Amino acid sequence: MKFYITTPIYYVNSDPHVGSAYTTIVADIIARYKRMMGYDVFFLTGTDEHGQKILQAASAVGKDPQSFCDELAGRFKNLWNRLGITNDGFIRTTDEDHMKVVQYFVKKMLENGDIYKGVYKGWYCVPCETYWNEDEIGSDKLCPSCGRELRYISEENYFFRLSKYTDVLLEHYRNHPEFVQPDFRRNEMLKILEGGLKDLSITRTTFKWGVPMPDDPEHVIYVWVDALINYVSAIGYPFNMERFNRYWPADLHLIGKEINRFHSIVWPAMLISVGLPLPKVVFAHGWLTVDGQKISKSLGNAIDPTYFVEKYGNDVLRFYLLRDINFGKDGDFSEKNLVNRLNSDLANDYGNLLHRTLAMVEKHYSSILPAPEKYDEIDEKFKEDVMIRVKEYEKLMDEYSLTQAVEKILEILMLSNKYFDEKRPWVLAKQKDYSALSTVLYNVCEALLKVAIMFSPIMPDSSKEVLTRLGFDSKLTKDFLDNWGVLKSSVKTVHGKPLFEKKELSFEKKESELKVDNLIEIDEFKKVELRTARVISAERVPKSDKLLKLILDVGELGQRQIVAGIAKYYEPENLVGKTIIIVANLKPAKLMGVESQGMLLAAKDGVNLRVLTVDGNIAPGATIS
Repeated sequence: MKFYITTPIYYVNSDPHVGSAYTTIVADIIARYKRMMGYDVFFLTGTDEHGQKILQAASAVGKDPQSFCDELAGRFKNLWNRLGITNDGFIRTTDEDHMKVVQYFVKKMLENGDIYKGVYKGWYCVPCETYWNEDEIGSDKLCPSCGRELRYISEENYFFRLSKYTDVLLEHYRNHPEFVQPDFRRNEMLKILEGGLKDLSITRTTFKWGVPMPDDPEHVIYVWVDALINYVSAIGYPFNMERFNRYWPADLHLIGKEINRFHSIVWPAMLISVGLPLPKVVFAHGWLTVDGQKISKSLGNAIDPTYFVEKYGNDVLRFYLLRDINFGKDGDFSEKNLVNRLNSDLANDYGNLLHRTLAMVEKHYSSILPAPEKYDEIDEKFKEDVMIRVKEYEKLMDEYSLTQAVEKILEILMLSNKYFDEKRPWVLAKQKDYSALSTVLYNVCEALLKVAIMFSPIMPDSSKEVLTRLGFDSKLTKDFLDNWGVLKSSVKTVHGKPLFEKKELSFEKKESELKVDNLIEIDEFKKVELRTARVISAERVPKSDKLLKLILDVGELGQRQIVAGIAKYYEPENLVGKTIIIVANLKPAKLMGVESQGMLLAAKDGVNLRVLTVDGNIAPGATIS
């Protein structure tokens, strides 16, 4: 089985940023996953180095364009190395071999009657290197993509008969609904096709920085035509057809939504013109934004991903981008949210579970993993629930529903923490019920093994560390995910330092901004009784989109029912097993006819709401002081 995945090739008019890193990290995650599942993977990325914009950027810093491109391409390569990207190929459009393929490809289109010479008159955006039709722009004559001023130009060009392929592409879309994803991006492309395609200008004569047109060197080939051909030139077309046929057609072109038209309409038409098969899937993901604004080098708000790698670690950045930004849709990049995910999902739910489990293996079994001995219904149900989510994870990863796949991993962690707390291995140890204790510790370690394997494409470094601590050193394969009981009892485990270090963001505040008119005396505060409570069950309150009803274990105070307005921020099942903080001596009140016997504590910053949870293991009903 082969799998050929590509990123777009990145324009080198300035430094790489977190937006380009996002696409490359996602591609790397998919490539790593496919390798783990047994595929022969070729993962391609690279840089786009021709065109008027590159020429202008080089001139602005007093460099010749080739030297400028060499420097910027090196920065992309260095960043990918820093981010642990496992690409098999890195192509540059200034590579001599690539330029030969571009000329071969275009000449074949010309010989097939799909290219002709004409005169282009219309609006052109230099930063985007894109022509716009009169009906695509407003009266202000600004670029619909970047908002810059358009230029009206008239020049002799060669044109590609793109209009010829309208019906052929429509038929392909109908026969292959999976071709463009997500569905709403496919629908956008269908609307363009249904409106009819216009022929595309594919050469320029106003500058020379590009691939010369075959037999007419006064023209240079349009940067987009040049760039798209990289997907076949990088794997040997047409001079190494054995290698080319091994990987083509591409299984996945991963791109940003702003270049969907070129990849989902222009590129397939070019391939049909020269008689090559079409890629299987073009996936156009959304934009990252900062404070609601698109990340853009031209807008000056690009973020250097190296900052976050150095501050939080490569794995944390990779996890955050997949966890917090719903893959396929637009998402806002927030350092505050990154820290929240690190502290909650990784340090609390993942790292703490590993830490306390291996601590007990060390204490009671001298760090030798015990064999499971005695299973009851809870143990069997736990195994079943974990394996259901493993299968769901594989299905979601294969469908490129990456954020939802991560949620399945986190569900396993939630189930494992709940199982650990419900089985109370510390009590089993006191009772010297070692047959039950060994089963609990083995099962949690096996679940952690599954989690580490599932996380390995996303967080390779921390997964490797977890596998080492569990005494597992085999090459990861699908079989280790699909079967329970992979961990061998009697292996040596390692109880080390916490897997993830919690972080805090410090925000300075002027003294004049501090509120001092709502201070209370300590005696007033003492009237509030704060207790820990473990969530036993959670469900939505009927006819309400805001309220959840929680049943809580409050230790010596027994069970309590609390109604909280958190339904927009939490799925009920994701709260089960969490240890939260409640006001235990609040007078009961009714919300939507349901009695609430207290109030949970939560923090809200205007956008996000997070229920306050307890760090580490503590009994329900403990007093907060």
